[in-house]
Amino acid sequence: METAEGICLERNPYLDLGKSFNCGQAFRFEPEADGYAGVVGDLVLRIREEPDRYVFRGLDTARFESVVRPFLDLDRDYAAAERTFLSDPVLAQAAQYGRGIRILRQDPFETLITFIFSQNNNIPRIRGMVRRLCEGFGAPLGGGRYAFPSARTLAGLAVEDLAPVRAGFRAKYAVDAARRVCDGSVPLSQLASLPYPQARALLMTIRGVGAKVADCVLLFGAGRLEAFPVDVWVKRACARFYPGEQTPDFGPYAGLAQQYLFHYIRGLSA
Repeated sequence: METAEGICLERNPYLDLGKSFNCGQAFRFEPEADGYAGVVGDLVLRIREEPDRYVFRGLDTARFESVVRPFLDLDRDYAAAERTFLSDPVLAQAAQYGRGIRILRQDPFETLITFIFSQNNNIPRIRGMVRRLCEGFGAPLGGGRYAFPSARTLAGLAVEDLAPVRAGFRAKYAVDAARRVCDGSVPLSQLASLPYPQARALLMTIRGVGAKVADCVLLFGAGRLEAFPVDVWVKRACARFYPGEQTPDFGPYAGLAQQYLFHYIRGLSA
């Protein structure tokens, strides 16, 4: 519903912004006193949390529908997706614990660079790298927020130019990725439509991009829910809950299963 404040969206168990922004899939949203703020494309998005609704401040219906709805994956039936996990007791418990997580649909190039930065790293440090990258090379959007730099901008840099980002060995991979996107050898626009093995192999032609980063890009940047990124937390979950097995096949919602397991094992380890 559109009001003078912005767009109001009724809260429900399958939309938890706190869980969605803090489960390792996005690095540009931060808590504010009454909600969250971050950047989606060229939109500075500020969201107030109330007991029964979210208020997306300053947005009209057109902007909400074109940017926020796809970003939050609001057209997917997460209750139906969760029901497919009921036959697996562990995953059913993880899904109940993580209920409200949504697979954010992010810009593919931004997702590629942020997950290159994620290698051998932790969430606070990744957030810092991404913030410094945007402040140094992104267009200002007002209020101290910046757009993510374009592939062309990063492709035109030398690795040394990224020293202020403090990305370490990852800087050379980020520049290589940007150049390969710009020269057309890695067409990100095709990631959503190529057969999954082909899309994954294409991303892995980029220096420094292995299976985990490729799967993160496919899941969070191309909406490929069959992708199942395996990081250190998911390895721990699989070792603990599925000992002696290879990575289980969670079917068409494998990426959602990954997020539930990631969130669940981190919660148990806290």
